[in-house]
Amino acid sequence: MRLIHAAAAVLLLSAGPAMAQSSEPGIAVGGTAGTTGLGVEVQVKLGPIFTLRGAVDRLTYATDESYDGIDYDADLAFDTVGGFIDMHPLANGLLISGGAYVGDRDIALAGTPTGPVDIGGQTWTPSQVGTLNGTVKLRDVAPFVGIGWDDTFYRSGRWGFRAVAGVAWSEEPEVVLTSTGGSLSNDPAFQARLRDESEQITEETEGYGLFPVLQVGLNYKF
Repeated sequence: MRLIHAAAAVLLLSAGPAMAQSSEPGIAVGGTAGTTGLGVEVQVKLGPIFTLRGAVDRLTYATDESYDGIDYDADLAFDTVGGFIDMHPLANGLLISGGAYVGDRDIALAGTPTGPVDIGGQTWTPSQVGTLNGTVKLRDVAPFVGIGWDDTFYRSGRWGFRAVAGVAWSEEPEVVLTSTGGSLSNDPAFQARLRDESEQITEETEGYGLFPVLQVGLNYKF
């Protein structure tokens, strides 16, 4: 029992300076980098426990993707704003964060077959298909939860370090696939097959609804 009392006393004594430091009002700005791209943030401390945070992020990335046996050049572009509440339950840098990202999150696809390809369950020649263009559009709103560390308002200096890990999620993406430059690009039957192919790609991209968020950053408080 005495050990418990002693441990409690140590915790209270160690938390005292942090509580005093965090009880002061504060505003901070900073920059971040991570899986959401490069971003800027503004934080407003609401009290010793809660901080309101707003963010603007941009992520661009080019890669190659294969869907249903067809190779595409994929250009990813995420432009989002975010609003979050960070809770610091121990009145120190440890945080639990919740909020949402809002904005355009699209993947542009372009592929020109060099051999026969299966589209919508039927085989077509390159001259019939032409160039396939598509958009994988994730939902505009993605709720977020995460944990991390941000000591911006819990240290004596102006600078603070931030690291957060979490996940944002949304419903399955919307996929639209079109064809240009092919002899059957405007053919109604081929268009119907393209719609079937779009549904196939939708099934293959369902996992995109879960987006891991890993960020690090530096903040400057006023």
